[in-house]
Amino acid sequence: MQVKIDRHVAQRGSGWRTVEAPLELAGALSELDADDICLIDCATMWLSNHLLADSDLATAQERLLTAVADTPASVVVVSNEVGYGIVPDNALARQFREAQGRLNIALAAKADLVISVTVGLPHVLKGQLP
Repeated sequence: MQVKIDRHVAQRGSGWRTVEAPLELAGALSELDADDICLIDCATMWLSNHLLADSDLATAQERLLTAVADTPASVVVVSNEVGYGIVPDNALARQFREAQGRLNIALAAKADLVISVTVGLPHVLKGQLP
């Protein structure tokens, strides 16, 4: 995971500030200003961290949604659609798949713009590009 993070940091360049918030994303969002633009990369990993930490997912999700709504910064959220494949055969994977779907629905409901990118092609699902 650290290699992946290091690669993303290098690709983004020195103009980006990276904040690692594996569980406390709401706290990180509360520190942003109106001039900030925040890229959350990604909601799927954040959810995985909470699931593996045995967090109360509903409470964690509500805290995240509230923090996104309350921050004065512009926020871009990267997330994965994990429901396109077959239903997993184990309980943990099914729980994750269901929770990710619920999180994506909740994030999209609050967002002004939702874009799905499939095979590198963007599809606007909600809102309009500026």
